[in-house]
Amino acid sequence: MKLGCIDYLNCYPFYYRMLEFEPVEGVEIVPAYPSDLNRMIQEGMLDMSPVSAAAYTNIYHDTVLLPDICLSSVGYVRSVILISRTPIEDLHHKKVGLSSASKTSVILLKMLLQKYYGIDPVYMQTDPYPRLEDTGCDAALVIGNEAMQAIKEPYVYDLGDLWLRKTGYPVVFAVFALRKDGISKYFKTIESVIRSYHDSLMCLDTDRERLIQKACRKYPSISYDIDAYYRVLEYRFTPLLKDALDFYLDIAGETGLLDKVGSVNYFDPQEYNPCYGESCCESEAV
Repeated sequence: MKLGCIDYLNCYPFYYRMLEFEPVEGVEIVPAYPSDLNRMIQEGMLDMSPVSAAAYTNIYHDTVLLPDICLSSVGYVRSVILISRTPIEDLHHKKVGLSSASKTSVILLKMLLQKYYGIDPVYMQTDPYPRLEDTGCDAALVIGNEAMQAIKEPYVYDLGDLWLRKTGYPVVFAVFALRKDGISKYFKTIESVIRSYHDSLMCLDTDRERLIQKACRKYPSISYDIDAYYRVLEYRFTPLLKDALDFYLDIAGETGLLDKVGSVNYFDPQEYNPCYGESCCESEAV
């Protein structure tokens, strides 16, 4: 089974045990930027993966989401920022660079500027960590590890904080998707991956110091306090965060930035368990 992995500090706690101590048998981990994982799961190149929340509108016919885990923040997140030469209110008709790394953050920024600031800038595609002096942009979206390096621009806006202040909702940046066509085939492996995810998240409490040390070694360019960073992230997919995801998708649909979708489909093991109602299971193909 091919399992995607967002190669960012924020996703590392999900994979801590899997990467450092107990690999899951039959699983090939594929690390990549969120935008690449979005494409790969849509094209059937991955069986299971974290994906940008905004990408769900492209894959909802073919996938279900894990109901218990996500990658989110309530307010300040630090790893999704707008860097700017000028105040955000002055960006009307100015050039704003959009990171190619994540769809959720791009849509989040566009919704904030369009709906809540009344701003219509000129958008330009940029690398994940653009330098304003090199791109000719007046501002740029920076996400993930690149956003947690030293920033020189005079204005830095945290999009999680702006969204909470403008809407009252947290932001769900990433969700975990399963392709429907692989669930029965890989059911036991999926169960093992989900168990590993939960065991890894528990290590934020039971093995926090060692987890942070290994994260520091894996991502040495991060200049931010990793311990503090992990305290602002939310990994449990609570009812509040499910409401926040619905709100985000609704607003994106209303503004025409994403296709409108109905209710989000979540993974129900009883629906896909090949042993449900049977006395035994045949061995699983991997």
